[in-house]
Amino acid sequence: MTTTTVDPALAALAEHHGVQPGYATDRGEPRTVSAATLRRILAVLGVDASTPAAVAAALEAARHDARDRLLPPCVVVRQGQAPSHAGWAAGVTCRVRTEDGEWRDLADPGHDLGRLPVGYHTLHARAGGRHGSAPLIVAPARLRTPGHRHWGLLAQIYSVLSERSWGMGDLGDLGGLTAWSARLGASFVLVNPMHAYVPDALADPTPYRPGSRRFADPMHLCLPDIPEYHTTDPAVRAAMDQAVRQGHELTAGVLHRDALIDRAAVWSVKRPALEALHRAPRTPAAAEALAAFTAREGRGLEDYATWCALAEVHGTRWRSWPAGLRTPHGPAVAAARRELAARVDFHRWLAWLVDSQMASAQATALDAGMGIGVIHDLAVGVDPEGADAWALQEHLAGGVTVGCPADDFNPHGQDWGLPPWRPDTLAEAGYQPFAEVVRGTLRHCGALRLDHILGLFRLWWVPAGAGARDGAYVRYDHEAMLGVLAVEAHRAGAMVIGEDLGTVPPHVRAELAGRGILGTSVLRFEYQGGAENRSGPLPAAQWRADCLATLTTHDLPSTAAWLSGEHVDLHDRLGLLNRPRAEAAAEAAAERAGWLAELRRSALPEAEQEQPVEGMSVESLALHRFLAATPARLIGVWLPDLVGDRRPQNLPGTSSEFPNWRLPVADGDGRPLAMPEVAASAGARAVADLYRGLAEPAP
Repeated sequence: MTTTTVDPALAALAEHHGVQPGYATDRGEPRTVSAATLRRILAVLGVDASTPAAVAAALEAARHDARDRLLPPCVVVRQGQAPSHAGWAAGVTCRVRTEDGEWRDLADPGHDLGRLPVGYHTLHARAGGRHGSAPLIVAPARLRTPGHRHWGLLAQIYSVLSERSWGMGDLGDLGGLTAWSARLGASFVLVNPMHAYVPDALADPTPYRPGSRRFADPMHLCLPDIPEYHTTDPAVRAAMDQAVRQGHELTAGVLHRDALIDRAAVWSVKRPALEALHRAPRTPAAAEALAAFTAREGRGLEDYATWCALAEVHGTRWRSWPAGLRTPHGPAVAAARRELAARVDFHRWLAWLVDSQMASAQATALDAGMGIGVIHDLAVGVDPEGADAWALQEHLAGGVTVGCPADDFNPHGQDWGLPPWRPDTLAEAGYQPFAEVVRGTLRHCGALRLDHILGLFRLWWVPAGAGARDGAYVRYDHEAMLGVLAVEAHRAGAMVIGEDLGTVPPHVRAELAGRGILGTSVLRFEYQGGAENRSGPLPAAQWRADCLATLTTHDLPSTAAWLSGEHVDLHDRLGLLNRPRAEAAAEAAAERAGWLAELRRSALPEAEQEQPVEGMSVESLALHRFLAATPARLIGVWLPDLVGDRRPQNLPGTSSEFPNWRLPVADGDGRPLAMPEVAASAGARAVADLYRGLAEPAP
């Protein structure tokens, strides 16, 4: 990264293709992207910028295309508003073919487009001898937001075990969690991404690096809830009895012998049991439901199931497969699909089962009286060797990965190792690949959380082999990305929450709020003057209303650890501090003291009578009372906080050094707790009592 200027022609070419030649740091300092980085990213987008002559030719081609194109690659409009496209001049005639096949003539395109029904249509335009067509997305002007304030739980579902679990929390446990928390008065449970993993050895089994975001992981299946599980067939029954014994032994190891959650061990028990159930006779109703699911999911399901079957034969690194199998199209894959038909059918069946159980979990939540139910989480990207990367490779950029530039928290920047969407081919496809991802995640929930929602505006691309600092921001058509999100949420009847933590330009938050997309506010980042110019904790009354407010997240210390300061000791033991321990401890103490002083300053009357309960200190309860005093429409309670768990679920910057994503919920001494123990905890009752009166009309 340099601060020198870039050749104006190269900069203009980069800008034309959405690659920003410069940016501002988290402290507002200007930075210029190196010419080498710009050339490498342009090459990924199929643009030759290797020489001045190539740059000049590419610029001329871009200008020629802009002159000849009657319509942009994709037209996006919000209901009641006119599109920004400048081509609606006199002499342009337009027709729309709606997604249900109806043709409509537009007398005044700039006005009439905004009156079309929400959905995905096709716009046809003609002017003189020119004509063109483009996908047309009509989005609702605004999504619904909560009419009342709500509180709920944040949980990593694999960490929530019951005695009926098989080594990790599953969709049956999610149903139990929603039913219990509904009785407490909670309106929702926000869970980790349930996306399908790459079935491989997982050194760091993060749910934020899935193999597929379009389908959920069969590891989450609760086998006793599968109808065929109760068959009387002796062979199947014997396989189930053995699996039950093995699964319960895994649970006992986690809950009673302090073992870590081991997904590989869980799958080694569940997979053969599922294979036995797959061979069992299917009821007519189940066969009909599977056929309907298969028809609805179409090519996407077929590609996913095919990748799973091929991975069993050739390994999970598809770039090393035989050449003919490295793309989902072509005769080699068609032949392999026929040869592996039984395994393709097995994985198709698994995808249907998980979808069915996720529907049941949401139905259980609503039947129990929850106002929202399950909130699912959409990861920002996928594993470059997973099923989605194989099936969608024309829409995912190769040779680059997603991350973030250097900032105060990460002086070397971050490289998340995830391939980004290609904005050009995504637009040409009418953003349907993105729509399919969002639609699948939204199907069985009351709301959707999007990790790193800033990625719908821009993403930091890091060329392969470069350091995370040596990247560049690539812009996306946020009007289109947010339009797709709004269409799918509108059709699902769901709300949307964007994870907008960190350095986010003010216009982004304003845009999201204007569309009815809630933000995310975490206590430790809410300061007067913002996180960059801290001038004291932000008083409760000054918090924004359109957000999900929490004390902590899965990536931060638990509330008990933050209040004690022991998170600094953990970072020190693992060598994660980039300064002396005493300095880090002093800063953490000052941060904590500032918030405790704000609690005293706010002088909430009830806080003076606060009493500690087992697992929760007076300060913890006072912090929850502070959240209740904010205008936040949604308040999320980190489930491990109810029992004083002091360990983070994930410690950023580590892999083998810390057991990320493998810890069950535990008490303050680190003793794993089954869900009934959590449910019986004094902390759960105290928090429920504190938030009981929250459900009042939202501001």
